[in-house]
Amino acid sequence: MTAQRTILKTKVGIVGGGPAGLMLSHLLAKNGIENIVVEARDHETIHNTHRAGILEAQAVKMLVESGVGGRVLSDGYEHSGIDLRFNGESHPLDFTGLVGATVTLYAQNEVFVDLAAARKRDGGDVRFSSEVTALMDLETETPKFRFTDAAGTELEVHCDILVGADGSRSFCRRQIPDTNRQDFKIEYPFAWFGILAKAPKSARELIYANSPHGFALISQRSETVQRMYFQCDPNENVDDWSEDRIWSELQRRVDGPDGFTLKTGNIFDKTVLKFRSFVREPLSHGRLFLIGDAGHTVPPTGAKGLNLAFADVLVLFEALDSFYATKNDALLRGYSDKALRRVWKAQNFSYWMTSMLHTPVNADPFMARRALGELDTVASSRYGQQYLAESYTGWPHS
Repeated sequence: MTAQRTILKTKVGIVGGGPAGLMLSHLLAKNGIENIVVEARDHETIHNTHRAGILEAQAVKMLVESGVGGRVLSDGYEHSGIDLRFNGESHPLDFTGLVGATVTLYAQNEVFVDLAAARKRDGGDVRFSSEVTALMDLETETPKFRFTDAAGTELEVHCDILVGADGSRSFCRRQIPDTNRQDFKIEYPFAWFGILAKAPKSARELIYANSPHGFALISQRSETVQRMYFQCDPNENVDDWSEDRIWSELQRRVDGPDGFTLKTGNIFDKTVLKFRSFVREPLSHGRLFLIGDAGHTVPPTGAKGLNLAFADVLVLFEALDSFYATKNDALLRGYSDKALRRVWKAQNFSYWMTSMLHTPVNADPFMARRALGELDTVASSRYGQQYLAESYTGWPHS
């Protein structure tokens, strides 16, 4: 005889315990809205998955003002601009002077650690190492999902609202019927070869470099650990690249008459990051709502991934708060349209930055020169600089 499955009841069931799912859980709990978070990975796996993080000021504000903790202020690095480098010359963009805004460099896995600690501190129901196996009754007033926890026990959650925050390979997204969805996507013909190295900072601000040899990003992690990337083939094998070869390739992509030289050190992490843009429309089906990478992904060139996820969270949180306060679902019904407006602005900005900074893979000389003309237009115009600065630092939240 099959054992009876344990039933858990809550108001909001959240599938996915990364930063987006945990931030939504945190905001809901602060307003007395019960929720359960189920995440397939264990805490340490997420903690040790190194991912870059450039946070808009509004994302930093969400963390600090909601009571997550102040590490983003004490350990994060506030940046007031970036450096566009092309034709071997640097062109600083002062975001503070242009649009009165900054961004903060704070790794995404550290954002996760802070949010997980806040949910534990506040008694949140967050279940790691728990795999969701089925979603049911999405078009009813009581959507449900089943999951198997770390001990192998099968449980079932009954809720009013189900949220898919389970990343770019979202199980939740795949449960939406073909008749009620449309996918928009593009695969880019290049990737980023990324490294983490024990080295001092090479520059005060991040450097976005266009060169005849391909794009490079000279980013940072801390005073002693740096993250850098260079454009590569999507099928590049990291084992084919020695430390000397990597540093030589990065250097030639930032070489110029000013003699700028990278500060090098021991490389302890190498990865190839493939590029694609993806948007699912709509971001909801019945009582299922998608947030973050579950509904859309962008290339990292525009630094929009986590920031878009937090913007989704805020829009959905406001809709859920209104729903439980007034029993009116108008904001919930408008969630997808409202979130997608920002998503498509971010897709446009990310595509623009990517095409302007990367070297065409077919070695088309016209497109390469056109991109340099575009970079020169941006760098030599205050209005062009302001557009880039406004988009990079983020549009106002709702």
